[in-house]
Amino acid sequence: MKVLAAMSGGVDSAVAAARAVEAGHDVTGVHLALSKNPLSFRSGARGCCSKEDAHDARRAADVLGIPFYVWDLSDRFIEDVVDDFVAEYAAGRTPNPCVRCNEKIKFAAVLERGIALGFDAVCTGHYAQLTRDDHGVALHRSADQGKDQSYVLGVLDQAQLQRSYFPLGGSQKSEVRAEAERRGLAVADKPDSHDICFIADGDTAGFLDQRLGSKPGSIVDRDGQPVGEHDGAHHFTIGQRKGLRIGTPADDGKPRYVLDISPVNNTVTVGPRDALDVRTIEAIRPTWTQQAVAGRWPAQIQVRAHGDPVPGTVRVDGDAVLVELDEPLTGVAPGQAVVYYDHDRVIGSATISAARV
Repeated sequence: MKVLAAMSGGVDSAVAAARAVEAGHDVTGVHLALSKNPLSFRSGARGCCSKEDAHDARRAADVLGIPFYVWDLSDRFIEDVVDDFVAEYAAGRTPNPCVRCNEKIKFAAVLERGIALGFDAVCTGHYAQLTRDDHGVALHRSADQGKDQSYVLGVLDQAQLQRSYFPLGGSQKSEVRAEAERRGLAVADKPDSHDICFIADGDTAGFLDQRLGSKPGSIVDRDGQPVGEHDGAHHFTIGQRKGLRIGTPADDGKPRYVLDISPVNNTVTVGPRDALDVRTIEAIRPTWTQQAVAGRWPAQIQVRAHGDPVPGTVRVDGDAVLVELDEPLTGVAPGQAVVYYDHDRVIGSATISAARV
């Protein structure tokens, strides 16, 4: 099989490529240049796609003895991921750029180009497992529950999964690092990337300020009474506690959390933690890893990349999804992905449009 190995410059993608080579596949490494002006070096575990990352990926490819190329996908990344991220925050929602990147870049743009060049599959270092049977390819959680990335892959459809290859799905992260060291890969001890890759300094508010500007407004309580001011509603997300700068203390003296963000009147509503509990989630734009599932059925529900799933019931009517939870979740924000599982198998995903008690 001709395999295109996406090599980020980290340990996971390097070992994934190595296992693809060891399995006898015809492997070519490719590093995705996603930034117009990449930094020379990474800042610890923040960011990605620096010149250092590209060099690390090339050195790993050299050790493996495979061809290596750098593909400039920065224009598409800006349009499909960065611009979408900014627009979602401007609309009062909280997007997950990793979900969008997997959907639009790694398993759309890269796969499209790879197929055009004659490759059979795209190999990545994601921690997820694929099984194949007469019904097609099924996406499952990884063996390492602490590193599981099936949530951010829940947007992939059957055609994309048919051409995906996740060699690390059955391994523990500690095993992957040990293997990288045995193979002589210099990235064996390289820190994992965290946070949002295109905001290397971790200052999301500052990044959004540069693009959306300052737009002062009011912070109000659940009765609509002003309790503080803000410089831009895009500084906040549902469930946030820190950085609220509230001048008026709560009557009960307890901390307050962001309950709602309204870009229409530029207000941020805050209240007690228990007001964050939701039992009903509305979602739109459903995607399915295999066939679409209509009607009403039980599932395990997850709303964060590494959040704990909770039991619930999913009801699908066309492009509308309604999720009823058996136990409440907190801090559920419009714009996030809701992913539904059958035990450890991913059924599908949708974008949260509203959440309520």
